[in-house]
Amino acid sequence: MQLRIGAQLNMTPQLQQAIALLQLSTLDLRQEIQQALESNPLLELEEDFDELELSDPRDEEWAEDIPDELALDSQWEDIYPDAVGNGSDQAPDFERNTAAETLQQHLGAQLALLTLDERDHQMAETLIDALDDSGYLSVTLDELCQGLRAQGMAGLRVSELEQLLVRLQQFEPSGVFARDLRECLLLQLAQLPSDTPHLPQTRRLIRHFLEALGLDNRKLLRRRLGVDDETLTTIIATIRTLDPRPGQRFEGAEQGYIVPDLILRRSPRDGWQLELNPDALPRLRIQPDYAALIRRADKSDDNSFLKQHLQEARWLMKSLSSRNDTLLRVGREIMLHQQAFLEHGEEAMKPLVLADIASAVEMHESTISRVTTRKYIHTPRGVFELKHFFSSHVGQEGEGHASTAIRARIKKLISDESPRKPLSDARLVSLLSDSGITVARRTIAKYRESMGIPSSSERKRLA
Repeated sequence: MQLRIGAQLNMTPQLQQAIALLQLSTLDLRQEIQQALESNPLLELEEDFDELELSDPRDEEWAEDIPDELALDSQWEDIYPDAVGNGSDQAPDFERNTAAETLQQHLGAQLALLTLDERDHQMAETLIDALDDSGYLSVTLDELCQGLRAQGMAGLRVSELEQLLVRLQQFEPSGVFARDLRECLLLQLAQLPSDTPHLPQTRRLIRHFLEALGLDNRKLLRRRLGVDDETLTTIIATIRTLDPRPGQRFEGAEQGYIVPDLILRRSPRDGWQLELNPDALPRLRIQPDYAALIRRADKSDDNSFLKQHLQEARWLMKSLSSRNDTLLRVGREIMLHQQAFLEHGEEAMKPLVLADIASAVEMHESTISRVTTRKYIHTPRGVFELKHFFSSHVGQEGEGHASTAIRARIKKLISDESPRKPLSDARLVSLLSDSGITVARRTIAKYRESMGIPSSSERKRLA
């Protein structure tokens, strides 16, 4: 037996709900509200009412006291380290019913227009199913032939699949059913008009010198094709119009439409004004008819059922209100720190970390992290996640700059450089130093690579 003294944070279900709602994105929160509307008969959407809550004096006779502000400044992970927190795992996926057409569906519609017997139709479906996301045939014809023989197509020959494949390669998008990049580009060249400039030389380049093109060995290409530099440039331009992954447009990735939680406007009289997006979330209210049926002294099952759901509805609405207030407070403080960004763009971004905002609004850093994750703000410069405005400090204390601002400055300098004489990393260090930004060359290289910008030698070769 042991006697130990310890501290433990006990969280009420209402506080747990408030923290969970705080870290949800707008789309996830909509699903949570929809689930609450389906399970709680005392909740309904507010359509023609301006007040968020129904003020009924009879509710106060029996309702528990609800504080004006819910304490959200707690470490959720300390209590439930494995909790996901979005509460939407079991939500129905309504988007699947409206998904974009897949590559297989697109090709299947074209297959239905061909006159094929049952045997050829089965072979064609097998070829369609064997395509990868880029539209390439992912397995060999020998493997497909063996698989079809195992399914009962005795005597099937590879030449039969080859003949059917030639017909399917005429499908749209042009280049599908190719077995490699070279065949994909040649299929697309075959669809170009016959008067396309230098079409024979273009076809010859793809057939025999595609590797040299990848290395940008223009000297070798000019000599092997017997053309001058201007003609070679035209040939390369034609090849660049082709699509090396014709099936990629049918990948079916769902479009993520961002609904901003906050809207920032500038008024000539009041300056910058931040407000909640009224269209982001539905407004709720207590269903007045059911609330009127509740009697304080009645302990029947029906009355207890209504009491319980009414209290849950009131807590949900209070949690939503507290979430909105916290989001506004944090959003205003962030915009106050990054006002230079609103005036001059990313090059004027100031260094900012979670601790700065947490200290200003008197909350824990973990709370600020929850508030800013997957929460978006609409500004005159575009829609940004709130975390976009946090940037590490680079340089000496007091004279440092935000890493986001340095990236923007590097990107601008490279976009304005001469294509024939691109700026090296050392030259970028010098130019930034002239602007008062002291940064190491390896930091320049790291930022450049993170933005997907090639080195100066590669940019010169690609120019």
